[in-house]
Amino acid sequence: MPTMATTASYDDLKQAISTAYPGLSKQLQQIARFTLERPNDLALGTVAVVAEAAGVQPSALIRFANALDLGGFTELQQVCRERLLARSGSYRERIDQMRRSGKAAAPDTGVLHQFVADGVAELGQLDEHVRAADLSVAARLICGAARVYTLAQRRSFPVAHYLAYALGQLELKTWLLDGVGGMLADSLRNIEARDVLLVASFKPYAPEVIEAARQAHGRGVPVVAITDSALSPLKPVTDVCFELGTGVYPAFRSLVAPLCLAQALVVSTGDLLTVPNSQRNKSRAAAARRARPSRSAA
Repeated sequence: MPTMATTASYDDLKQAISTAYPGLSKQLQQIARFTLERPNDLALGTVAVVAEAAGVQPSALIRFANALDLGGFTELQQVCRERLLARSGSYRERIDQMRRSGKAAAPDTGVLHQFVADGVAELGQLDEHVRAADLSVAARLICGAARVYTLAQRRSFPVAHYLAYALGQLELKTWLLDGVGGMLADSLRNIEARDVLLVASFKPYAPEVIEAARQAHGRGVPVVAITDSALSPLKPVTDVCFELGTGVYPAFRSLVAPLCLAQALVVSTGDLLTVPNSQRNKSRAAAARRARPSRSAA
């Protein structure tokens, strides 16, 4: 497990939590989810306040920090504070503060304003969590694939449908795995190591999507996932995993961030397709080299 003795960033903390999570007790798993979903609350609260918000005893916070090889709650809080300081004054924070204070808009703006504000907050999370390097690797995997398959179920289905449509418009051989007629398992058997599988799933995760990603990954098929957090069951079985940071869900969850990311992925792929073939082949090889280490680590 990655230790936190030399951790200097919140990304390192997320990775350590993701690795340690399966072996933690239920109470410590509860704190792990709180840390990933509400890092600002952890950064600003006292140990007593954070413990109450997380629904645990203060001593559990110390045990959680020790489980990550941190010296205690103070060190855990410091990582979250540094993250908060690095992004202070962002639009997302401003909108959050306005909404909480009731000053974002007049009450008669109603439900539309609430959805707009939530959408902007989602996009702020997206901008913070998605790295340009991951977009580049995913685009190269798509460009280098013989065929592209997309899969999502329930609320996430529009993401897979859009990816299949848009990548098809780039004249890539793309198939939407919709599972109609109970044929999903048969369709998955057609995917080969020279193809790529794009999946999307959010809490509560679709079991068929998780199993499809696991099987494909086990057969050496590159898997690119759009999901919510570092604790997603998709993370260990993917070559590129986009974690949108949408751990806390409103009553009606939107697809603003996932579809925005899907569009960015399509445009990145389209840009790469305009590169001369010789240069593109080098990019494909580089993408394969960068993706494989995460596979072995999983």
